Amino acid sequence: MSRRVERRDRIMFALGRFREAIGIALGVAVRDHNYATERHARVMTELWLRDKGIDRAMADPALAAVLANPRMGDIRGQLEADREAHFGSWTAGGPAQLAGLVGEAAPGAAGEIPEHWLGRPGTADGTGQMPQLWRIGSATSDSAPRAVSFPVAVPLLDSAHLHVSTTPESHAAAESMVETLLLRALSYFQPGLVQVHLWDTGQLTGPLPGLYPLTRAGLLTVHDPARPQDLLDELSEHIRRVHSGVLAGGHTSVQASSGRAGRRTEPWRIAVLFGKHERLPDQQQQQLQRIARNGLVCGVQLIVVDIPVTVNSPMETVTFTGPNTARTSMTGQHITMRPDPALPRAEVPTACAVIAEGFEERKARLGAFADLLPDQFWTMSSEGGLVTPVGFHDGVPVDVVLGDSSPHALVGGPSGSGKTNFLYALLGGLAARYSPDELELYLLDFKEGVSFAQFTPGRKDPSWLPHARLVGVNVNADREFGVALLRFLADRMRQRADAAKQHEVTKLEELRAEDPDTNWPRIVAVIDEFQFLFSGGDQVAAEAAQLLEDVARRGRSQGIHLVLASQDVSGIEAFWGRPAIFEQFILRIALPKARRVLVDNTNEAAVDLPRWHAVVNHESGVRLGNQLARIPDATARHTFDDLQRRLYDQRPADLEPPQLFDGSRVPALSATPDFHALMPDDQEAPFALLGQVIDVAGSAAGSALVSAPGRNLAVIGSSVTDAASVLGAAVLSLARQHDPGTARFTLLPLVQGSAAAVEALELQLAAAGHEVAVLGRTDLTKLLAELAAELVQARSAGGGERMRPHYLVGYGIDAAHSLLETREVGVIASGLDDLRAVLRNGPQERTHVLGWWRGVGRLRASLPIGSVEDIGPWIAFDVQGQELTPLAPGQLRINWSPRPGRGLFFDRFAHARPQVIIPFDVRTVDVRTEAGSGS
Repeated sequence: MSRRVERRDRIMFALGRFREAIGIALGVAVRDHNYATERHARVMTELWLRDKGIDRAMADPALAAVLANPRMGDIRGQLEADREAHFGSWTAGGPAQLAGLVGEAAPGAAGEIPEHWLGRPGTADGTGQMPQLWRIGSATSDSAPRAVSFPVAVPLLDSAHLHVSTTPESHAAAESMVETLLLRALSYFQPGLVQVHLWDTGQLTGPLPGLYPLTRAGLLTVHDPARPQDLLDELSEHIRRVHSGVLAGGHTSVQASSGRAGRRTEPWRIAVLFGKHERLPDQQQQQLQRIARNGLVCGVQLIVVDIPVTVNSPMETVTFTGPNTARTSMTGQHITMRPDPALPRAEVPTACAVIAEGFEERKARLGAFADLLPDQFWTMSSEGGLVTPVGFHDGVPVDVVLGDSSPHALVGGPSGSGKTNFLYALLGGLAARYSPDELELYLLDFKEGVSFAQFTPGRKDPSWLPHARLVGVNVNADREFGVALLRFLADRMRQRADAAKQHEVTKLEELRAEDPDTNWPRIVAVIDEFQFLFSGGDQVAAEAAQLLEDVARRGRSQGIHLVLASQDVSGIEAFWGRPAIFEQFILRIALPKARRVLVDNTNEAAVDLPRWHAVVNHESGVRLGNQLARIPDATARHTFDDLQRRLYDQRPADLEPPQLFDGSRVPALSATPDFHALMPDDQEAPFALLGQVIDVAGSAAGSALVSAPGRNLAVIGSSVTDAASVLGAAVLSLARQHDPGTARFTLLPLVQGSAAAVEALELQLAAAGHEVAVLGRTDLTKLLAELAAELVQARSAGGGERMRPHYLVGYGIDAAHSLLETREVGVIASGLDDLRAVLRNGPQERTHVLGWWRGVGRLRASLPIGSVEDIGPWIAFDVQGQELTPLAPGQLRINWSPRPGRGLFFDRFAHARPQVIIPFDVRTVDVRTEAGSGS
């Protein structure tokens, strides 16, 4: 029994000890639990306060009750101390600093209060100070003490899109914010530079009704809620057009091209889309995202409200959290933004009406030539291309762009449609924007007139266009000059291509970057009535077509641009089977009643154009590329002439005037650089100048009279004047290369009418101290006999002392044939035999015949039968080409139709084919060299 009691006592004692241990453990657990709970509560409270902000937390009844607990009192104090330590200094100056930054980045209507700008449209043209930010509201920091507010602004135009997310109770506040933002942009710039597109999937009448007065001026387009595709297609087509036009010329954005052009070339398009927190259908959603990705550089801005969108392009966000509060990507999650108060309802439509009226007033302005010109001349670079306005459409300038994407222009319009006026407007705009180091002009007019002669120095106006390097007028009969210009352009093109290859680049823009020390201007060649080049169906037309195709195809990358103007391009046979030529003329300008310039049958926009208007098309003439433009008067007094004088006064001091080729003028030998370059230097082969070549350089044609067989000169034709000009130029240029007394000149006036020319030439030679003799027909036989004997004696001497140079100049040698054919009694050789001997043997002994024959048959009668070897160079005037073919061995056929004042020159020792020359005016020529004349 005692054991049982003892065992129970031990059990009870152990149980008591166990209960005591459990009690201690439970007490510790309760204590730790209470500590952990309190600690957790403190930590959570601190997190809530830090996340929500002390000021907002105190306004929350639930958090305010927690903070009323005495155990939590020190948390608020600690957080306030931390806030003061971290944000106290920022609160003192940070908001003011942000306000200053926004004030600088958002000038005028972009950031000021509405009272300063609402109802007063701005005048900014998009090229001056561009706002970097646009104000949308004010904000306070959730963490900073004393809740000091500061302005909130977002980037927009050309910088970023805007995405807005709303709640049902904040939708009205979001609409108000968007409306204010749009009016800021509309009011900052001059009316017309900002256009708005509006689409709302939920409202038939559309949101933002206060903006509707803009619709009458075309500044607001409200799209059908059921057809968002129309808006997306319109924006996509605009982006495509800008990419293929403006940006393809080397510009990175419309804004960049505006800087080069000196003004905004395209208005901004702000598209506002209101949704229902749902994605658009897949295809439309993808198109929207493509627009967002590519639109900024093209001036297309999106403001997307309640449409989920993710794009790989700058897009700021505004997320509304309450009826009038929001978070923005510009300020972060710990800043509460409140949109600015809504604009006064009654003032919004009034302000929009003022903007619309301002735009209508701009559109109503016709625009003068002066409006095409920039405020400052020669400020633009042609590195990436050329751009200038040529007219206006609804008051907005319409540009012409010459660059890689639209390298060449085709201008068409019948007589009286304004081609010359358009070309003046184009050239004036280019010349005012680009300096002569950036742009060179080569101007050629095939119609009868002097439209381009104004660009060269004149008697009444000594000024000239600094950019013009060559001007050709009255060249309708000289198609060879057009070929010469194309050949010159082809040479310049190859020169640039070689330089580009050396620098391992392909485009002019790259070449200029790699070789900045060399002047590489862009070249614009304007050829009016260019179809004359191809009117003959001959070798000239064939060569012109070949050169034009080469320059048009390869010149685009070398900065060489063609502007071809014509009354009609439908009948150019030389282009049949050569579509590669016109395919390069992307830019088409159609003047009233023009046909075949734009795309046939599908684009007849020019047929009903009023006067002073043009269709400007940078899309190869397709209808979608049409831009209507009113061309101001650029030919009236005080328009282009005043501009030219201003540019002339601004020209570089060392700039030479342009070279003028006037087909109606006779070039003077005394003004020819090649003549002045001749000097007496005991040369073996004096060079006889014969006339001016029809080329870009205006160089002289001639032949070297070497001591070799055949170096005699024949002039063929019936005109005394033409023959006297050629023979006079030859003699005077030869005389300039001999010191007085070192050469003989024998002049033979053998036909009636040549005496005056011979007398004048005799006086010029005598004044220079040369030995000159004038012999009549009766002395010719004796002279030829003496010369023939001298030649025999010189030849028998076997290379002894050479004869003194002797030039036998005969005017109408064929007129003496009857006399020369007569044989005197006892004399074996006739005078004609002596002439043939002189022709055959004279050049080797420095005796040369410079003769005029009045026909090909008469010339051949002076030569041995069947031989023309004793005549090397010849010039023919009023002789048909088929008659001349026997005089040009190797030429299957000579295509030549005589024309006044032009001769056909061929030297079988130097030429592959004949060339056309213009005889010189040999009056008032001083043969003496500068050294010999004492000057």
